[in-house]
Amino acid sequence: MESEADRPANANRRLPTTTAAATEAPLTLGVEEEYLLVDPVTREVSPQGQKVVAQASASGLGNRVGTELTCYQVEARTEPHTLVGELGEQIRSMRALVADAAERQGLRLVSSGSPVLGQSAPPPISEGPRYARSVATFRALDDEQTACACHIHVGIADLGRALQVSNHLRPWLPTLISLMANSPYWCGRETGYASWRVMTLARWPIAGPPPYFASPAHFDDLVGRVIETGAVMDRGGLYWDIRPSGHVPTLEIRVADAAATADETVLFSAIVRAMVATSLKAIDAGEPAPRPRPELLRAACWRAARDGLSGQSVALPSSRLVPAVARVDRLLAWIRPALRAYGDLERVRSGWARLQAVGNGADRQRTAGQRRHSLSDVVDHLIAATTPPPRPTPTPTPS
Repeated sequence: MESEADRPANANRRLPTTTAAATEAPLTLGVEEEYLLVDPVTREVSPQGQKVVAQASASGLGNRVGTELTCYQVEARTEPHTLVGELGEQIRSMRALVADAAERQGLRLVSSGSPVLGQSAPPPISEGPRYARSVATFRALDDEQTACACHIHVGIADLGRALQVSNHLRPWLPTLISLMANSPYWCGRETGYASWRVMTLARWPIAGPPPYFASPAHFDDLVGRVIETGAVMDRGGLYWDIRPSGHVPTLEIRVADAAATADETVLFSAIVRAMVATSLKAIDAGEPAPRPRPELLRAACWRAARDGLSGQSVALPSSRLVPAVARVDRLLAWIRPALRAYGDLERVRSGWARLQAVGNGADRQRTAGQRRHSLSDVVDHLIAATTPPPRPTPTPTPS
């Protein structure tokens, strides 16, 4: 969801469009992470979002922390970065500050795409005119929006180029869902899906894979018409998996569940930036974007949300099924030159090797729950993964 803090007065401004063909380097990266607050005794979600936001803001995050639609959630944002290592440091610091604010309220912080335990329906809604308007407009759709995502912003100020990049990224959305799936449980129930968050969001009128956009005029016309129907409140309500941001000069990739660990958010950020850089190079070379049939793209996203990394994936633009890990390997092969150019190749290789060894977030949640058949253990696993204790500083060896 779009938080109140993300809706400045100029939020509906149109991004500029130019005919520039050159790609400015390096591309900047910014991250928005959404978290859940849980009671450490019951392990159920707790509606103290506004108190935790106030504490975290006063403790150093300022306006980089804000409320979300439900009182169970908190959103925090990084500044733009060009170095993935520095981005990772800020993500870890950001998580630590929000976790400390939660602990001051007797709570714990969890980074998961969905609540494992608890939640009444409808959930308590955060204060603010935008949230009130959302409830009035979308009604029971808001009842299951205690869902948390990881949004990556890549700096592209030009609307035309941003839309071209979106076209090139669309076929890879199912692969990103598989990679980052981290919401197998929903309020005490095993859903059978690796990413139930993707399925809850799919109910919204404007969500999921974006259309193929022929031009900025096509985008503006479609968005204007959709707003006229009342299916979205404004451009901030476009819940497509990729969209040009309405308030900062970026392309926003919104497809991923909130990652259990900061390292996974960093891995995802590096992959997304390399995908954007690779797409820009293809655009400048005149390469057309693949255009999978919308029905197949939607079906592939459903399959990815169900199976995650442990099952099959649709090898778009065909309908052929292949192992999900093979699709990730194919994606990484496509972006390898960009990863190397940004100095992120070894980081991504090691991060991907770890996920292959221990599973993605959904796999690890299930492993934690299956040991003693306890969903409380899943919550404890997520608490520990979200903000692990600092690594000990090596003791110098006496000379």
